[in-house]
Amino acid sequence: VRVSARAVYSKYNIEPASHMDFGIMIKDTKKTQVFILENKGALNFKFFIQQAPKDAPVLHGKRPGHGILLAGGAQGTAVRHQPLLEFFLQAQLTLGMFTVSPCSGSIAPWGQQKITVDCHAEPLGKCEEQLCIDIGGR
Repeated sequence: VRVSARAVYSKYNIEPASHMDFGIMIKDTKKTQVFILENKGALNFKFFIQQAPKDAPVLHGKRPGHGILLAGGAQGTAVRHQPLLEFFLQAQLTLGMFTVSPCSGSIAPWGQQKITVDCHAEPLGKCEEQLCIDIGGR
């Protein structure tokens, strides 16, 4: 009896790699941008997008681990921590003036998922939020 196996890990790519800037916006307008999460490995993987912890390093051109920085020209507010079950059941995530969808899913080998980020400039001022993208099964 011949037995064989090959150990692999999840490989992924995020485009754009780190910074998504909506620029200056007129109050009460909306802009949409997209980033792509791509599975470059041989196995399915699950992803979960959430607000990065407040003590996470701020991204400046490079991403430590996996994350993306959102910036826009309006004032945002922090969102309270959500219960774990509620997080896994939600289709979108709202952080200040940014709405991200989908915020969880599964990507087949060599597949990709477009992640939409809407920025709705309601209050005046500047807003920055940092997302954390968790790739399951690494």
